[in-house]
Amino acid sequence: MFYWILLVLAILFEVTGTLSMKWSTLTGSASGFYIMLLMIACSYLSLSIAIKKIALGVAYAMWEGIGIILISLFSLGLFNESLSGYKLLGLTLLILGITLIKFGSRIKDPQQDEVAS
Repeated sequence: MFYWILLVLAILFEVTGTLSMKWSTLTGSASGFYIMLLMIACSYLSLSIAIKKIALGVAYAMWEGIGIILISLFSLGLFNESLSGYKLLGLTLLILGITLIKFGSRIKDPQQDEVAS
């Protein structure tokens, strides 16, 4: 459970860092870039620990995919960005892809057993 919490934190750090980067470009404030650097560093650190027990493909798919979904949704409200039909289709396909990768990881991987030992 600890490693899944770290993965969730990695996703939240990534989303916060990316949104602060956009905010900084709109306001002209350099503080958003410093926040971005800190959040992205925390994101990678959390992700690197999470993959000790979570399959790399699953962790990376969830980190990047859920991050893209959250950034897209927050951008609608925070930055008045639009959500076209193509974007909505892309986000739907992301969710499907993440689900398939997670489902595919349920098959026993002998290499994972060796790493966990």
